[in-house]
Amino acid sequence: MATTRCRCYGSVKPKHRHFGSAERLAPVPELRFSRNRNTGTSSRRDVLCGIVGGFAAAALPATAHALDVLTDAATPGFLILSGSGGNIVVLATSDGQIVVDSGNARSSGDVVATLRPLGKIAALVNTHWHKDQTGANEALGRAGATIIAHEKTRQRLSAGWYVPAEDRYEEALPPAGRPTKAFFATGAMQIGEKRVEFGYLIEAHTDGDLYVRFPDVNIIAVGDVVSPERDPVLDWFGGGWLGGRVDALAKLLEIGDANTRYVPSFGPVIGRAEVQAEHDLMLAIFDRMVVNLRLGQTAADMLKAGLLDGLPRTFEDPAKFLYDAHKGLWAHHNKLMHDIV
Repeated sequence: MATTRCRCYGSVKPKHRHFGSAERLAPVPELRFSRNRNTGTSSRRDVLCGIVGGFAAAALPATAHALDVLTDAATPGFLILSGSGGNIVVLATSDGQIVVDSGNARSSGDVVATLRPLGKIAALVNTHWHKDQTGANEALGRAGATIIAHEKTRQRLSAGWYVPAEDRYEEALPPAGRPTKAFFATGAMQIGEKRVEFGYLIEAHTDGDLYVRFPDVNIIAVGDVVSPERDPVLDWFGGGWLGGRVDALAKLLEIGDANTRYVPSFGPVIGRAEVQAEHDLMLAIFDRMVVNLRLGQTAADMLKAGLLDGLPRTFEDPAKFLYDAHKGLWAHHNKLMHDIV
């Protein structure tokens, strides 16, 4: 079973990382896509981010979908559905479609309608248990899809969970929407001619995060473990914490290469440089927070002291990010320094 690496600095003060010394990667070609919705309007080209491959609107029946459907000319059979909560990744095989995440419940009808013309769903993989990734689970499960997830995600979707920010409980999914196959550390399947690999990203965003790697096309779906546009979310009550996120980002860099494309739940497809930048950012914040935690500072104290100042990225809600990160650090105090109790 995967374990979290302890960050024991002893009496040595953690060093702040200097972002200017990070390895620079060569620029990669521009990513473009056309928005193709069930509106009768013409496609609109838009630039998202620079990575390998060009995306264009999928050739699906006009009445079949109300979502953005992106294809990659360099990777036949590869689709991204957006506009349904989190991004949905689809890869065609000779034995059916492999689908990663299922969007939110509000868009489940659109998701099913978009996927139906593509043929049977061989497998649905949930990157974690949040509602923006599991909304069409029940519908796809009833249609015969095998649902795969980490064991922690299976447990959450089977029992429900508490949402402290809203003081309420989220109900369990109906049996048809729950994972039927689960793993703890790593797993792999051969579906048709395509291989799909899973790996646990321990406590990066929740307690049930995983990556889904398609080695044949060098694409990795990463759920909410990478957040190129939104503030990174650390669901501390659901098991996520800043140290876990740093380790998970390092793992994603380890299993990828300079040409790997990473698909997050929200935002554009990105390359290695963006994952490296987020790793370095999270590590710098981690180091700073450990130092300030030893001083007995609260999250509000850290914000007032300018802990997030001078970083290469700003936060839409820095108070929330620091509050969540602070709560998570206290849950892992024994992994920080010997004198933090």
